[in-house]
Amino acid sequence: MSTPDYGKTFAIWREGAAGVWQDYTNHQFVAGLGDGTLPRKAFLHYLIQDYVFLVHFSRAWSLGVVKSETLEEMRVCAGTVDALVNHEMSLHVKTCAAEGIDEATLFNAAEDVENLAYTRYVLDAGLQGDFLDLMATLAPCVMGYGEIGLRLGQNKSADTPYTDWIETYADPEYQTVCATVGAMIDNAVARRIGDLGLSPRAGVLQDRFTKATALEVGFWQMGLNAR
Repeated sequence: MSTPDYGKTFAIWREGAAGVWQDYTNHQFVAGLGDGTLPRKAFLHYLIQDYVFLVHFSRAWSLGVVKSETLEEMRVCAGTVDALVNHEMSLHVKTCAAEGIDEATLFNAAEDVENLAYTRYVLDAGLQGDFLDLMATLAPCVMGYGEIGLRLGQNKSADTPYTDWIETYADPEYQTVCATVGAMIDNAVARRIGDLGLSPRAGVLQDRFTKATALEVGFWQMGLNAR
């Protein structure tokens, strides 16, 4: 499968993350989703933690509205918050409800260390830095899930019990979110620093993207360890 087109900046960051990106998008947890071998306990633990993650992720995207300089940026960030809170999190609620876990339990779940490290890293980047620092740490989750969902959607086992999860991220609507966010990031980079390859900030932004990607790897492993 060819790499999805989520914009020029994402392509540069993805290439710069190299092996870490492959560790993330081809993790054993991901493979287990596709072929159905992922233990249910591992998936449910991940799903509970991911619900908590999305609460903080939504706050980070809300911070993006505050850091925005254009109406386009505000619209994309606000739209992403809406997609997370009112759509993506519903998958978690629906799946966990079938296992006897209600939404109040999800919202109040204790965070694992891996979850805490990742979400606070993203929020700190946004509070300490500017809009681009924040986007560099948010992009791995948005685009990584899009890339994973698209690949698994094409190659998943017919009897995997994780079809709902896969289809959520393979869905054209989610793929449009990835492309829209990618285009917005490209415009934000051009507006603030011009050519990314010529900017002295390029290394810092790449480091943020790569660190967030490494924290995604840890998040998958957190779920897998729960088995």
